[in-house]
Amino acid sequence: MLEIFDEIKEEIKCVERELRLVVDDSDPLIKDTSIHLISAGGKRLRPAFSFLGGKFYNYDYKKILPLAVALELIHMASLVHDDVVDSSLTRRNIPTVKAMWGNKISTHLGDYLFGKSLKLIAGCNNYTISKVLADTSVRMTEGEIQQLYSANSSDQGIRDYFYRIKRKTALLIAASCQLGAVACGAPESVHLPLRRYGHSIGMAFQITDDILDLVADEEKLGKPIGSDLKQGIVTLPLIHALRHSPQRDRLKKILDDGGKGPEDVKEACEIIVSGGGIEYSNKIVQRYIDNAKRQLDRLPDITARHTLYTVAEFISIRKF
Repeated sequence: MLEIFDEIKEEIKCVERELRLVVDDSDPLIKDTSIHLISAGGKRLRPAFSFLGGKFYNYDYKKILPLAVALELIHMASLVHDDVVDSSLTRRNIPTVKAMWGNKISTHLGDYLFGKSLKLIAGCNNYTISKVLADTSVRMTEGEIQQLYSANSSDQGIRDYFYRIKRKTALLIAASCQLGAVACGAPESVHLPLRRYGHSIGMAFQITDDILDLVADEEKLGKPIGSDLKQGIVTLPLIHALRHSPQRDRLKKILDDGGKGPEDVKEACEIIVSGGGIEYSNKIVQRYIDNAKRQLDRLPDITARHTLYTVAEFISIRKF
């Protein structure tokens, strides 16, 4: 995916350098855990979206860089906390901080990275950036709590699912697309379509993640297939199969029983696929992708717009 972002590859390199500088003067243990997390890589989507958003109005990457680093730190903090909650031992085929240093260190590392992001946000000296990211952080936590509360519940509806993934994933991507433009002084006529684009892309991205959890190549995915099912996380393909599969009663029993072994997970995945859960979810992804593209039509026809269009196309076909 990185080749899609060729026009901002130097900016992404700056983000990588700054991430390391942010933790360079830290306590040795904090530094070691932080560098382990940073070195594990990632798509750096949120910083990339912020730079691309800034391209639409008086672009100055130096105005966006602190914001871009802060966005990635918020994302990284949420991943560290997720790995504790989910007892995840690998991410992208690399041991998690939780696996190597345990829950207590991981929890505090997440808090530390979030605190570092707050310092960078304060340095932006921009009320809109501070307000949007404060609100986004609160709502991300609401989404995570809702996911815990609703685990193993077969009674969830599509509206519950959309509520959760909007907060868990889409809002931070929406903020990333919007705030790069805000940092460069863009008016609402520019930054609001970017926000709406980001929201649709974020929703499509998370639904695609939930599809891949069931059908992807495990090596490419970087985590075991069916991880969400094992944790009782109810996703869109599962919701559809629970409503429409001829084997929905068996699927409901697997979900409600809580303790799911490898054979249960394999059987559940097969029921979801045969029950049309993947096909239905792909259609919903395409609706969000189409809406994202419509938002781009409101923006100037520059290279960044074509890049964002390509990102939308990639999300609908990605395999990892």
